[in-house]
Amino acid sequence: MSHRAIVVDRPLPDARPEAILRRVETAAAALEGGIDVDVLFSSVNYKDAIALTGGPGILRSLPLTPGIDVVGRVRTSADGWSAGDTVITNGGGLGERFDGGLAERSAVPAAHTIALPDGMTARTAAAIGTAGFTAALAVQAIATAGVSPDDGEILVTGAGGGVGSFAIALLAARGYRVAAVTGRESLADALVDLGAERVLERSEIDVADGKPMQSSRWAGAVDSVGSTTLVNVLAQTSYGGVVAACGLAQGPDLPGTVLPFILRGVTLAGINSVEAPLARRREAWAELATLPVDVIDSIAPRTEPLERATTIAREVLAGRVAGRVVIDTRA
Repeated sequence: MSHRAIVVDRPLPDARPEAILRRVETAAAALEGGIDVDVLFSSVNYKDAIALTGGPGILRSLPLTPGIDVVGRVRTSADGWSAGDTVITNGGGLGERFDGGLAERSAVPAAHTIALPDGMTARTAAAIGTAGFTAALAVQAIATAGVSPDDGEILVTGAGGGVGSFAIALLAARGYRVAAVTGRESLADALVDLGAERVLERSEIDVADGKPMQSSRWAGAVDSVGSTTLVNVLAQTSYGGVVAACGLAQGPDLPGTVLPFILRGVTLAGINSVEAPLARRREAWAELATLPVDVIDSIAPRTEPLERATTIAREVLAGRVAGRVVIDTRA
């Protein structure tokens, strides 16, 4: 039976790859041995936005269906799952090596798939998605390393994005005092509503010629920006602090020094949500399930049909989307 999917095709000479919504008989690059699911919801993450607009570095082969998030219903019993079970898959190669969630049907890797938490709806799970999952891993890395709410403020960069928004909510729920950084002044009130005690303008942190060691300001940080912003965050982190790095919106480079590590004992913790093992996935999602639904909905208020995914992708890359956008694959 055919189903609708957004497929990024091979480009014509001297052209970018093109994302097209069309009917397909089978997944273009179905995961061998994957769990066959009817996709209920997906989302447009930063990675998806790049893939949908023909950008390089995300899709490992073409043609391929983007979408690193899948919330779906199992079609046929397999790998301990029963037909009708609702499952969540984030990463695991979806939308990069294998056909992803921007389709009505997908094959998801069992090693990266968990059950929908009790009491959570499929739409809510998609609203959280990889962004919320990554934020939970980052917050847990800071807490597990021993940074407590009594140690000082936690900085969240890229606070207007999905990862940053969920990081603020999760940190506040644990009792941390949060300082949020954004380049969009219009988001300040919303970030405070999520739990930030104060909001900083991006220029306060993004200083190209910042000193390798700066005044101690943060007990820890969640950074989704990278590059010079991350270097300055490290230089401002207090003794024994932990910085969880989970993104590269500004760039993949790290033009700094080792001084924060060897003079203040700062830890740079890398967060990889793609290959996180099942135990960590279940732990992260258990924490995410404690967030109030109205908080999640405030981060992801929009639900759009599958046919609008590419339009949303352009908005994401242009910085016109705050938080998250859910894609209803059946609409």
